[in-house]
Amino acid sequence: GEEHYNCISALHKSMRGSDENASLYWLARMLEGGEDPLYVARRLVRFASEDIGLADPLALTQAVAAYQGCHFIGMPECEVILAQCVVYFARAPKSIEVYRAYGNVKECLRMHTGPLPPVPLHLRNAPTRLMKNLGYGKGYKYNPMYKEPVEQDYLPEELKGTDFFKE
Repeated sequence: GEEHYNCISALHKSMRGSDENASLYWLARMLEGGEDPLYVARRLVRFASEDIGLADPLALTQAVAAYQGCHFIGMPECEVILAQCVVYFARAPKSIEVYRAYGNVKECLRMHTGPLPPVPLHLRNAPTRLMKNLGYGKGYKYNPMYKEPVEQDYLPEELKGTDFFKE
């Protein structure tokens, strides 16, 4: 019932608040109450990107490993895997930078009126002669061939200078 959602919310907010004791409590309350460990593991995968993000890129690896470990061995053995992951997340630095930036991109797309801007010609793949003749791929600078990053636009002309990471 509703307690299912209340407990997962409490777990998320405890990890977000860096309270490892409360995080373990809510995890145990869910698991001991019969919650599917794979549900908890799926929520941890989301938490790794949404709340920890680039502050600790290994968090996503931890979450996916926890999910796989739970899938392989099941309960009750997987409880310690989830406990380790939950404590790791509670202790981890937090960043919502990517979460916010992606939200800004979605808002940009929702607010756009008319057809979306075309992909710039230099960014288009040119697998046929016709496409090459139309200018697909022309002027594209393949970064790995250069020692330094190259000056090149990757957004459509209408979005030039847009920074989705700024409010």
